[in-house]
Amino acid sequence: MLWDFIHSTIHLFTDPVTLLIFVSGLLGGMLFGAIPGVNMLTLGAVILPFTAHMSAENAIMLYSVIYCAGVFGGAITAILFNIPGAPENAPTALDGYPLTQKGQAGKAVGAAVLCSALGGFASALLMIIATPLIASWAVRQFGPPEVFALIFFGLTVAASVGAKTLWKGWLSVLLGLLIATVGTDPAGGYARFSFGTYYLLAGVSFIPMVLGFFAISEVFIQGEKMVTGTRKAPKVSLDFPSFAEFWRLKIAVLRSMVIGFFAGILPGIGAVLAAFMSYSVAVRWSRHPEKFGTGELEGVVASETANNAATGAAMIPLLALGLPGGALTAMMLGVFQIHGMEPGPLIFVTSKDLVWTTFSAMLFANIAILGLGWLQTKTVVHLLAVPFRFLSPAILLLATIGAYALRNLIVDVWVMFVAGIIGYFLRRSGYSVAGIVLGLVLGDLGEAAFVKTMQLTGYSLTTFLSRPVCGALVAVGVLTLLWNFYAELRRPPAAAA
Repeated sequence: MLWDFIHSTIHLFTDPVTLLIFVSGLLGGMLFGAIPGVNMLTLGAVILPFTAHMSAENAIMLYSVIYCAGVFGGAITAILFNIPGAPENAPTALDGYPLTQKGQAGKAVGAAVLCSALGGFASALLMIIATPLIASWAVRQFGPPEVFALIFFGLTVAASVGAKTLWKGWLSVLLGLLIATVGTDPAGGYARFSFGTYYLLAGVSFIPMVLGFFAISEVFIQGEKMVTGTRKAPKVSLDFPSFAEFWRLKIAVLRSMVIGFFAGILPGIGAVLAAFMSYSVAVRWSRHPEKFGTGELEGVVASETANNAATGAAMIPLLALGLPGGALTAMMLGVFQIHGMEPGPLIFVTSKDLVWTTFSAMLFANIAILGLGWLQTKTVVHLLAVPFRFLSPAILLLATIGAYALRNLIVDVWVMFVAGIIGYFLRRSGYSVAGIVLGLVLGDLGEAAFVKTMQLTGYSLTTFLSRPVCGALVAVGVLTLLWNFYAELRRPPAAAA
């Protein structure tokens, strides 16, 4: 195994074509990841037809590097402008942007750079060592019931994130779940809440909603502060986190790595759930949960460590079983098909060079993120010195382009602005836009997992308690729910106000 890794590394850095593709994927992933709406999925979709002219080895390697760099790239705009470059960076904005407003943008971006590199590097190492074993274990232990139980647990924790009260948190999550029901019924394929429009048959598009709730609503809020004279420009700082600050968060980093890895290894879950789950667990186990959402460095650390730890893990079900772990790995499955290949257990025998080149590229891509990220931090953080009256039109323009470019539908732009207006009023009223987004993300996944479970078990609800892993997740979720309600009821009226 060691010789295979050394051989693939030598090939990566000595073959000019392979090295050029590696660098292009690294820079392209970071650039597209940092552009709101036009994320790494856009880049992956654009270049997919051109991979037919590459070798299968270089094509899969290119997508794996884009995956690593793209997940990190979205953290920059999430922290500086409250605009997540990708859905998995949305939790990063919850504490990253308040840190920017406090004049600690450099510290937030520095934490994102270091934790992204650490999470991705650790995930790549585990991917190299444990791909066959972990993949077979996950398939045996995690079916649709376990996926539903995991999502249920995530929702019980999410209600306490970003809202002024638990009741507003739950209303936010339920609103997200309600929006997720728009589209087509997963059980019978019937139109549901589509109001006779073809657009809604596929559900409400997620990217315009994220852009609206985070980017557009932020422009409205900052515009209101400018009109009332209460807005102060954030201070620009290059005060990177110290070793002592990171050492204090060592448990959060390790915990987020574990969450990200196991969320990434589950087919169809990926980095989005990893980031939200890790952030929610960080809030749940913190001694001062009230600090989250106000500029807590642990929030940035939890989100960015987990979503990057999911990248290497998502490759395990793809390579070992032919099951994509997320949207970009689904595109990789298309690359395999273009080259007449089928991923699965035999890929380690028939295309060993492809597998090890991918492993090596992902490992060194995360190391490169550490170097390029620190360099990028020193330049991009100075964007904060630009007055907001000049930045806001650029933000609106980028968000509009990102919403439209996703599917070339003008209705996505309207959805984005409607979500922005709604998000503006909800944020002013103390509701959680993160809860809405999480409900929207997990609604489809949770309903699909529940329907599959019912169909496979003859509509027996006892399945959720009879399976050990599933039963444990449901029990923890119920206990979390009861504890949150108990703690809310015991809060003094003055504290609740």
